[in-house]
Amino acid sequence: MKRIHGLILVAAALAFATTAALASSTHPSKAVHHAKSAAKTPKTDLNAASKEELMKLPGIDDAVADKILAARPFKTRSELMTKNIVTSEQFAKLRTLVAAMPATKTASK
Repeated sequence: MKRIHGLILVAAALAFATTAALASSTHPSKAVHHAKSAAKTPKTDLNAASKEELMKLPGIDDAVADKILAARPFKTRSELMTKNIVTSEQFAKLRTLVAAMPATKTASK
């Protein structure tokens, strides 16, 4: 009988420890929520941004901003590398912050 009580006590302790450990870890739905909020961050459009807006990006100085302006329009953001405007290290920092939006067509009157 003492053995059964001991096993129940051990099982209860393990269940409590597991519950406490799970409660302290990051909940998957919170991680998804964070990813969704990060995705809503507006990206800098390579085809529409001003020189000043481009210079706010990490690693973009006056000369690089001028290269971006001269190389417009961009079809994809990876063209920053293929057109030798930034290095792969710089692009890794910019990849999530920029986009190459297609030019909007204005209605002719």
